[in-house]
Amino acid sequence: MLLTEKPNPLSRCIDSASSLEIVRIMNREDKKIAGAVYRQRIPIAKAIDLGVEALTGGGRLFYVGAGTSGRLGVLDAAECPPTFGVPPSLVQGIIAGGKRALWRSAEGAEDDPLAGALALRQAGIGRRDVVCGISASGQTPFVKGALAEAKKCGAHRILIACTPHPKISPLAEVVIQPNPGPEVIAGSTRLKAGTATKMVLNMISTGIMIRTGRVYKNLMVDGKGSSRKLADRAERIIMDVLRCSRGKARALLREAGHRPKVAMIMGARGISAQEAQHALEEKKGFLGEVL
Repeated sequence: MLLTEKPNPLSRCIDSASSLEIVRIMNREDKKIAGAVYRQRIPIAKAIDLGVEALTGGGRLFYVGAGTSGRLGVLDAAECPPTFGVPPSLVQGIIAGGKRALWRSAEGAEDDPLAGALALRQAGIGRRDVVCGISASGQTPFVKGALAEAKKCGAHRILIACTPHPKISPLAEVVIQPNPGPEVIAGSTRLKAGTATKMVLNMISTGIMIRTGRVYKNLMVDGKGSSRKLADRAERIIMDVLRCSRGKARALLREAGHRPKVAMIMGARGISAQEAQHALEEKKGFLGEVL
């Protein structure tokens, strides 16, 4: 029996538990997740390295999964543009069953390996790209087909699975397999496996963005001011780095074409937006090296 399907003896009586007891049982099980992810720190770091190689070489990062795994991949991909200012094409999420499966279950779609391969073909997968397959059970046919297609095309391949010895691991170069143990509700991988997967995806995408110059200190200096909250954040970051007033930060940001890194270089060096952009490009986007 798959680990993700195995009944958990520590939650066997949860159906007769009070609301408070349900919370206690679930919280007790959730405490195991961070340790399971930490034990996978070496392959997670290797996955970050593959992503850095891909994105600095003109490639893209693809997440591929079905059900909860697919939704988590799409979520992580969708959060990269507003957080790190990257184009949506740079990190993409592919889910079995297509966009409709994001809000309505399409469980049968995961059983088609040819659909996984076709999805990558349609995305124009190539040697410079990296594909991260996400499969809690480690044997999802849709993900297997996608990884096989990625291998055929010479793309780098990562697998995230929440079970030991995942069946499709031979198709991947890096295998990340946090083992948070059986679910509180047997087979419900949106719980512990889903949380472990989300933690791993957070580390992979954030690590890649840090290593490609999209973070200064621990600040989101490449974020887009596409809402009042994000515009306010950009101004506060400039105020913090330059130790200037909000008025000065707002003026610099406006003059820089709403590019926070360019605004900070302008303010620090007293140069034009064009000169600041050139200085940033010389350092491949790493603000710390310019400042």
